[in-house]
Amino acid sequence: MKFFVKYFAAFLIFLGSFSAQSASKNKETYEYLDLFGQIFDRVRSEYVEEVTDQELIEKAIDGMLTGLDPHSGYMNEEVWQEMQMDTQGKFGGLGIEITMEEGFVKVISPIEDSPAYEAGILAGDFIIQIDDTPVFGLTLNEAVELMRGEKGQPITITVSRDGAEPFEIKIIRDIIKIQSVKSEVYDDIGYLRITSFTEQTEDGLLKSIKRIQKENDSIKGYVLDVRSNPGGLLSQAVKVSDIFLTRGEIVSTRGREKKDIRRYRAKNKDHTNGKPIVVLINGGSASASEIVAGALQDHRRAIIVGTQSFGKGSVQTIMPFQRSNAENVSGIRLTTARYYTPSGESIQGKGISPDIIVEQGEFESYDFKRYSESDLKDSLDKDDENAKNDDADETELSEKEKRLAKDYQLQRALDLLKGLSIFEESFEE
Repeated sequence: MKFFVKYFAAFLIFLGSFSAQSASKNKETYEYLDLFGQIFDRVRSEYVEEVTDQELIEKAIDGMLTGLDPHSGYMNEEVWQEMQMDTQGKFGGLGIEITMEEGFVKVISPIEDSPAYEAGILAGDFIIQIDDTPVFGLTLNEAVELMRGEKGQPITITVSRDGAEPFEIKIIRDIIKIQSVKSEVYDDIGYLRITSFTEQTEDGLLKSIKRIQKENDSIKGYVLDVRSNPGGLLSQAVKVSDIFLTRGEIVSTRGREKKDIRRYRAKNKDHTNGKPIVVLINGGSASASEIVAGALQDHRRAIIVGTQSFGKGSVQTIMPFQRSNAENVSGIRLTTARYYTPSGESIQGKGISPDIIVEQGEFESYDFKRYSESDLKDSLDKDDENAKNDDADETELSEKEKRLAKDYQLQRALDLLKGLSIFEESFEE
C-alpha cells in the first residue's frame, strides 16, 4: 500500500486532474483512487505476462480518456511527435482519418492521393483486422500504432463494408504529403478542392483563387469540394470560411461553463467577389469541413450539394505534459467543447444536411451511336471512313475530363452554377 500511495501521488500530479482541496471534499474520490491502487498492484503482480509500470499507467490514462468519447485519448512521446507532423501536412502511414465505433476502427475518410485512398479504402469502412491482429479489444491508439510504420513496409488490413463480405487489402506504407488545396477550371467555373485542413490550407486556397481569377476574367462561380475531407485545424476552418464571407459569425464553441463559449466572426472581405458558390459534401466530410459548410449554408452564401456529412462536432484540445527529468513531451487529446453553426445548431452526431441531395452512385456516360451512310452494309468508301473513325477513337480524354465523366455530384454542381449564371444574366437584362 505504501507503494501505491507514493506512486499514485505522482500519477495524480502527472494528470493534473485533482487538487488537494477538491479531493478533500470528496471522500468517495479517495475510495475509488484506493481501488485503482489495489487493482494496479494486483495486475502488475499477477497478470499472465510481465508488464512494466509505464505500460500499465499509460493504458490506464488512455482507458480513462477513450472511455469518455472516441476522440479523446493519450499520446505517448512517439505519437506526440507524429501529431506535430500531421498538422503541418506531412506524416508517415496509410493516410486515413479514423475513429472507434462498437469496438472496431471506423474510417472517417481516406486522405486523397494517400496509399489508403489509392488502395480503395472508403469512408464508412470498418477495419476489423490489422495483419494478424484482430482490432476488437484494441484502443484507438493501439490500432494507430499497428498501422503506422516505415515507408515501404507492407500492411494487410481486413475491411468490413456494407453489402460485401469482409475482404483483405494490402497497402504499402508511405510518407504522406498532403496537398491541402487543388484547383481546376471547368467552363468558366472555378473548382476548389480541399483535402484536409492543415497549416497550408488558407494560403493554398487564396493562391488558387487568385490564379483562377488571373487566368480567367469571366468566372461565373465556384465549387468548393470538401467531400471525404476528415477535417483538421479549427483555425483553418475559420479562415477558409472567412475567405467567402464579409461579416457575421462563422462558428461558436461551447464547453462545460458559460465562460467557455467562444465565437469566431468573419472580417469584411469576400475574395470571390460575391460569386455563387456550391459546396460539395458527403459522409466523409467531418469536423472542419462541416464548420465551413455550416457557416456558408447558414449565411446563405452557398448551396450545399451531396449527402449528409459525418457529424463530428466536438472540439479536442491538445494538452502537453512532461514528466520531471524527461526530455520528450507526451500529451492528451481531450474533448472540451462542441461546435455550433451560426444558427445555433450542434453538428455533433447530426452533421450538415445538404440543400440538394445528390447521391454519387455509379455514374457512366452513355454515348448513343449515331448512324450515317458509311455504316450501311457495302457502303461506298466504307473502308476510308472506318480508317478515319479509328484515328478519331485514339483521341484520349484529359485527366480532368476523365474525372468529370465519373463524378456525378460534381457534374450536378457545375450544372447548378451554370443555371444560376444564366438566370442572373437574364435578370440583369
